[in-house]
Amino acid sequence: MGRLFGTDGVRGLANGDLTADLALRLSIAAAHVLAAESIGGGTRPTAVVGRDPRASGEMLQAAVTAGLTSAGIDVLDVGVLPTPAVAYLTGLFDASLGVMISASHNPMPDNGIKIFAAGGHKLDDDVEAAIEAAIDGGVAPNLPTGAGIGRVRPVGDAAALYLRHLGTALTQPLDGLTVVVDCANGAASEVGPAAYRAAGATVIAISAEPDGLNINDGCGSTHLENLQKAVVEHGADLGLAHDGDADRCLAVDETGAVIDGDVIMAVLAVAMHESGELVENTLVATVMSNLGLHLAMRAAGIDVVTAAVGDRYVLEELRTGGYSLGGEQSGHVVFPGFGTTGDGVLTGLRLLARMAQTGKSSSQLAATMTSLPQVLVNVRVEDKAAVAAATSVMAAVADAERVLGDGGRVLLRPSGTEQLVRVMVEAADLGVARKLADELAETVAAV
Repeated sequence: MGRLFGTDGVRGLANGDLTADLALRLSIAAAHVLAAESIGGGTRPTAVVGRDPRASGEMLQAAVTAGLTSAGIDVLDVGVLPTPAVAYLTGLFDASLGVMISASHNPMPDNGIKIFAAGGHKLDDDVEAAIEAAIDGGVAPNLPTGAGIGRVRPVGDAAALYLRHLGTALTQPLDGLTVVVDCANGAASEVGPAAYRAAGATVIAISAEPDGLNINDGCGSTHLENLQKAVVEHGADLGLAHDGDADRCLAVDETGAVIDGDVIMAVLAVAMHESGELVENTLVATVMSNLGLHLAMRAAGIDVVTAAVGDRYVLEELRTGGYSLGGEQSGHVVFPGFGTTGDGVLTGLRLLARMAQTGKSSSQLAATMTSLPQVLVNVRVEDKAAVAAATSVMAAVADAERVLGDGGRVLLRPSGTEQLVRVMVEAADLGVARKLADELAETVAAV
């Protein structure tokens, strides 16, 4: 078996790449890597298991639950909830591990399995390698029988516990603000609108009727058109878009203009800087973040630490430096004081709270930073690693960098979750960025 884990768990076509058998073996392996010391002890270890509403989640949750219980672990079934809720509840219940079944922003036919260690923390590379090695070795060591087999316990108040947790992070009541929330027909379809209403906002929810098949289908953080239209039609103060598992949040201002993750981070970093919450006056971003973010933070007296793409790498930098805010342009924003992973609903609450605190419109707050033109082209390939390392591709990147000089940059990287190579070009002139990105994409496609 090759590398199983990507940048955010195990992901692939449900019942194709990601089968019930793989989910079963993965969960048994994870149980023995993450809970080996507890299995067979006086108190049976527990695992929190949740999912997004896509249809294949039912099958995969059954397989994961079977694997965990067969390994002697009690399963706390929290039902359909966002990824950050599963991470939070893993810590709250002092569970040995947590499992979220979701393919995040991917289309409905895909699914994924995200595993959290004790405390709700994402796994580091060594732990993932140990789980993969256990699967390769056909791990099934002395599985318990009789009373040693784990049990399944539904957690009926899981959503209420998560909503209460979100309330502790709110810095300002949202009375008087109207927000349109695109729930992507995903895991936040109920708790997202409920959280914003509980904070005092008037909420208009769209794409909040999941049927198992419509998750991320023309909606959510990867398809903002409906949200832009709804915000203008309703005269709302802000629009918020989540992805299928609600660990992301993008926004739309009152004019319908998009506010991406970089702008959201800039707004929140300045707010936390003013309140004294921004540890070491430092924001953690990724290599994909716009140069405009770095310029805006420099002007505000805020340092930026750069991590690799993926919120797990942002989290590593946050933990290493003890920082209090980090995230990605895609809308993963992490507040380590309140959670161990990106939390889209929490991000939306904090953005709305900044509006309430300052009395500024969302477009006025978005002016905190000015984005340089950035063009991203995704090229589907057969072998993303080989293509990205090809001599012709590396030469083309070097040529583009010479053209840009100090006035821009090129970033070419394999996707962490799909067979794609992502080509990003940033330049002061949009036409130049688009031309160079298209030329690089052609070179990549030709390999």
